Amino acid sequence: MQYFSDGYRPGDPRIHPAAQGRGAEQGPLPAEVDVLVVGSGPAGLLLAAQLSRFPEIVTRVVEKADGPLQVGRADGVNCRTVEMFEAFGLAEKMIDEAYWVNETHFWGADPQDNSRITRLGRTQDVRDLLSEFPHVIVNQARLLDFLLEYMRNSPSRLTVDYGLEAVTVDVPDAAEEPVTVTLRRGGAGNGDEVTVRATYVVGCDGARSLIRESIGRRMERQGEDKAWGVMDLLAVTDFPDIRFKCTIQAGNGKSILLIPREGGHLFRLYVDVGEIAPDAWLTPEEVLAEARAVLAPYTLDVKETVWFSVYRVGHGVTDKFDDVTSVDGVSGVDGAARTPRVFIAGDACHTHTAKAGQGMNVSMADTYNLGWKLVAVLRGRSPASLLHTYDHERHGIAEDLIAMDTRWSKAIGAAQVDPSNPEAALIGLAEVQRQFITNLDFTAGMATHYDAGPLTGDNTHLHLAAGYEPGRRFHSAEVIRLSDAKKVHLGHVHQADARWRLYAFADAVDPRNPASRLSRLMDFLAGPDSPVATYTPTGWDADSVFDVRAILQQLHQELDWVQMHDFLRPRTGPLGLVDYEKVFCPLPDTDQDIFDLRGIDRGSGALIVVRPDQYVALTLPLDGYAELDEFFARFMNPA
Repeated sequence: MQYFSDGYRPGDPRIHPAAQGRGAEQGPLPAEVDVLVVGSGPAGLLLAAQLSRFPEIVTRVVEKADGPLQVGRADGVNCRTVEMFEAFGLAEKMIDEAYWVNETHFWGADPQDNSRITRLGRTQDVRDLLSEFPHVIVNQARLLDFLLEYMRNSPSRLTVDYGLEAVTVDVPDAAEEPVTVTLRRGGAGNGDEVTVRATYVVGCDGARSLIRESIGRRMERQGEDKAWGVMDLLAVTDFPDIRFKCTIQAGNGKSILLIPREGGHLFRLYVDVGEIAPDAWLTPEEVLAEARAVLAPYTLDVKETVWFSVYRVGHGVTDKFDDVTSVDGVSGVDGAARTPRVFIAGDACHTHTAKAGQGMNVSMADTYNLGWKLVAVLRGRSPASLLHTYDHERHGIAEDLIAMDTRWSKAIGAAQVDPSNPEAALIGLAEVQRQFITNLDFTAGMATHYDAGPLTGDNTHLHLAAGYEPGRRFHSAEVIRLSDAKKVHLGHVHQADARWRLYAFADAVDPRNPASRLSRLMDFLAGPDSPVATYTPTGWDADSVFDVRAILQQLHQELDWVQMHDFLRPRTGPLGLVDYEKVFCPLPDTDQDIFDLRGIDRGSGALIVVRPDQYVALTLPLDGYAELDEFFARFMNPA
């Protein structure tokens, strides 16, 4: 992050000055906004945090609860989500507080004594080199605190308007007219109604979404709902793996998912209580009795139940994630009569069992995908048709999530089929462990793959950079920053600021040679006919739409930043200040060279085009100028 590029100021540099016209507080809810976010859960606040960077976009968040969440709900944060939080500058704070899930242990009925459980397997939770970040456990309330703080410190000074429940949504036929949302203060029948007109509305209001219902979308249920008792406990126990994530299958056919919590003492139990009546409720004592029966012969002396709930969640995917009705059965991009103005995200789109531990993560990935697209459209950088790609991309990911969770649930269920047969139980538990290992990339958040489409190219040039497949997330690696010889992660220059990244991996020719492919690429990007010139408005900073970085093959001590191409040298800012972070080199004396790790062709080099949500859009040769122009012409408005 470039602190003080707009002039020095004392105090915490992460607290941005309020934008012109914005005071220390955001003020009352206006009658008209650009984006109205309904719901302040993880999906809603991640979207709000992105939009808060852009004070010219009037964003408001409404929440029917009286205040922020204090405890409970989701807690698993996968590696990909931590990478996303790094783009907000929040990853270090998160992982410092969190419990790190390093191993998962598998417990089942003792083959010699079906009334006892024993450890039957253990595996590394995240495979080596998958991410620079761990899989962690963080209280959802604390995760939301990080995003709320980021919003408060933004130029928008964005906060949540609590105590406002959406009751109706009116989407006019005319595209130029705003969506009208009626909000009620203080709950049903207890308060006044207010009306807000919004250019775009995003419903992040949970599995019983009013926004989803208002636009005529339906949740397509798959399979039976099961009940889970969930408890955060402070307890004394002789269970030996209490500080490991564990799946526990008891001989009585019942199961537990055990999750250690941050701080070293608290832990969570997801207790499978099977089918119960729709109107039934279980007490903490009843769920605790089920848990103790599974853990036998180990004891569990509970000192405090910090949080308790019963989840009834099954598999479900909403038929479409926006308000546009398709034409002739064609979904979204090509067949829509108009562009979407109302979107849904998170639990409003997809639900699954607690076993998968993906709900919060996939929900935030939904709005990370949507946020930069809203920014591009509202700032005039892209046509509104870009917004069709949200449903086009995220609907398939939700279906993948349900398919994975179905396989995982089936494997756990198979281990419970015949509790009187220890041998069958062992076979079933082996399948649980096999499925867990098979799903590692998915549960780490790394299995997302966007198919070729408007925002994702094909694999024509993948041989130039095998590790950067279009449609996959940009996989970081350590490098040396040429300007100050600091070891950094290349991907950490990527901020949640709606900019496109162009990572130019140099060819074998010395980058100081004007005949090198890298140098010729920089000539093109600096010229009047490049995408940088075409799509960057006059008067905007040269890096405001495209952030270009170069990765060289030479070691940093062999070069000097003043020898680099002018387009890669520090550029003057409004106050004569500069950005020194344009050029990077491999780590010396290590086998973790980024060219080798990511399969970069050392002879030819490669240009990696990365979307604002950190997914690879295109892999090109360094001289692929025509293809670069053609790609951006699909969805960007000329300046």
